[in-house]
Amino acid sequence: MSTTALQPRISMITLGVRDLGRSIAFYEQGLGFPRLESPPSVAFFTLNGTWLGLFGREALAEDAQVSAQGSGFPGFSLSHNVDCEAKVHAVFEQALAAGATATKPPQTVFWGGYCGYFKDPDGYLWEVAYNPMMWVGPEDPPEPAAP
Repeated sequence: MSTTALQPRISMITLGVRDLGRSIAFYEQGLGFPRLESPPSVAFFTLNGTWLGLFGREALAEDAQVSAQGSGFPGFSLSHNVDCEAKVHAVFEQALAAGATATKPPQTVFWGGYCGYFKDPDGYLWEVAYNPMMWVGPEDPPEPAAP
C-alpha cells in the first residue's frame, strides 16, 4: 500500500470560460472532443486518460475562492502530441477553422521536435507537437477498420 494519497496523474483539467456555449461548440463541434452528459452549468469531455471540464470563469474563481481577474500569459499550456509533422498541421488547421487564434505556426523547434501554438476562444494556450524522440501521453486508441 502506498504511503501517500496523491497518485501521479491529472484526473481532469477545468478551464474557466467566459461563454460556456461558445467554448462547448469550440471543443465539441470544432475540435471533435467527445462530450459527456453534464449539468447545464458545466461541460465534460473525455480525453483518452483524463477529462476536460468547462465551467464559467467567474463561478470557477468563486468556487476556488480566488479573483477571476487575470491577463496575459497564464503560466501554462495544454499539449496535444501527435505522431508526425503532417498531423501537427492537420490539428492546427482544425483548431483555426474552429475559431482558435494562432500564436506560433507549426515549425521545427530547438529541442528537435515540431510544434505550433494556438489560443482557444478564452485565450488558453494549446501546443500541438510531434516529438520524434519519444511518445508523450497515453497511446492513441486504434483507428477503426475501414468498411
